[in-house]
Amino acid sequence: MYPSYSYPGRLGWGFATSILFGKRRSFRRDGQACLERLSPPLQVRGEENIPAAGPGLITFNHYYRPGFSAWWMALALAAAVPAEIHFLMTGELTFPGKWYAPLGMSGSRWLLKRISRTYGFTTMPPMPPRPRDMEKRAGSVRAVLAYARAHPQAILGLAPEGGDQPGGILNWPAPGAGRFISLIACPDRKTVVEGHQDLPGFNIVPVGVYEEAGSFHLNFGKAYFLVVPPGLSTAEKDHRVAEIIMKAIAAQLPGRLRGNFSLDGRD
Repeated sequence: MYPSYSYPGRLGWGFATSILFGKRRSFRRDGQACLERLSPPLQVRGEENIPAAGPGLITFNHYYRPGFSAWWMALALAAAVPAEIHFLMTGELTFPGKWYAPLGMSGSRWLLKRISRTYGFTTMPPMPPRPRDMEKRAGSVRAVLAYARAHPQAILGLAPEGGDQPGGILNWPAPGAGRFISLIACPDRKTVVEGHQDLPGFNIVPVGVYEEAGSFHLNFGKAYFLVVPPGLSTAEKDHRVAEIIMKAIAAQLPGRLRGNFSLDGRD
């Protein structure tokens, strides 16, 4: 048995109008309106760890099951955090293996671009990375770093896996994700690439998102600063940061969803 997810009717018309005419909306208010209809209510653990203000980076697992819409992860986080979150969202849905994929991909690019403008989010090319998206991905990274510089008290939201995972089980993010997160979060300026030394140090709040016992859950872990051992190669640093991030998220999840990130053999 799963929770009952539904959207308020008044939200649908307002959302459609905003998308068509480019009107800005508060994702937090929309999230609260949606979560008021969730049955049973959202279950939140670790409330003492919920950031009231930035700078902060919320990292969460990309929970998945057939019939579950990924939007509910972001909506739940937006409703639970008492400040607007600047989410990094996909800029395209790929529909792998579907006959309608070309049309769906084209339509999703248009819609997701409109959604990102409505809520002020930053889009990223879809995962896993495609060679043709290299320039677009670099542009998205620059846009996020520019936003962080311009909004030093911001709260950013990111699912490092970047897409649906089989069975909702935690998985490694794509190569490059660790290095990207380190650019935002690492307080050691020596690890920040030249040209971005003015970025603030964002602490990281790990969140586990999952369904259990018929309820939808958010589990907020304690915030931490990213510390990376010196002397690592670029690839080693990328892998090490990804490992730190994913293990912190795994600690907020039930054992069945931790995948390769079990906690020292404990579930």
